Amino acid sequence: MKPDSINITQIIKETTSKHRNNGFAICWIKNEVDGIEIDNILYENVSNSIFFLDAKHQWKILKKNGSTSSGYILYLTNEVLNNPILSNLHINKVRLFNSGEIPVFKLSPGIEKRTQAILEMIDELLGSHLNHKNEAILSLLNTFFVYCDGQCNIKSIVSNNNSKTNVVYKFKKLVDKHVYKHHEVSDYANLLNISPKYLNECVKEVLSVSSKAIIIEQLLMISRHDLKFTDKTIKEISFELGFSSPDYFSYFFKTHTGITPSVLRKS
Repeated sequence: MKPDSINITQIIKETTSKHRNNGFAICWIKNEVDGIEIDNILYENVSNSIFFLDAKHQWKILKKNGSTSSGYILYLTNEVLNNPILSNLHINKVRLFNSGEIPVFKLSPGIEKRTQAILEMIDELLGSHLNHKNEAILSLLNTFFVYCDGQCNIKSIVSNNNSKTNVVYKFKKLVDKHVYKHHEVSDYANLLNISPKYLNECVKEVLSVSSKAIIIEQLLMISRHDLKFTDKTIKEISFELGFSSPDYFSYFFKTHTGITPSVLRKS
């Protein structure tokens, strides 16, 4: 990678504006921010969000007074995003960076700590002279994007130019809304007025995973969060997620994670 392919800076100043870099700006806003202004439109209530901004946008982050960091801004060139390690990620497959709207991810509680750790390590590596640091940075970026991909609550509009991409976008939005009730691919195909076969075809082509995998990942993400960060019983979680019994929920969870819900809760 070229020396200026990746840059990272903490959000410390009261106003942080567009960087000279011509690639993409990935703004992770942790807290203590009044808002982010993009093309003269102010977005408020953006704590614990990640914004993906390409070079065409003018933007600035308005921070409250104080010397503590309110997150990070990561600048990446096309060269980095086209690297084979990153090129097959969902975020590139769905073409979020090229859509007409601004992709925004609202992170689940608990994920922000991992996000901060990843960005801190990237910041440290960029200032080091370690051997193989480029490979390490790309690996961390891959992990960062995997977390973003797994949220399944993308607040953006995918271009209608690609009908299959649009189907996948609508499917992911429906999963986010209805996963507590619907666990089968056929349920979502019916909501979309298409066949399960065509839905699977679209998801496989755009995301390189099955439709069922998207549903399972959303169920696991919600259950992990509830097990780690709430006082709900395993029985309550299982019924809220639409499982027929706590035993079936435990079987599902262990099948896909290798551990039982009770073990995760104690870890």
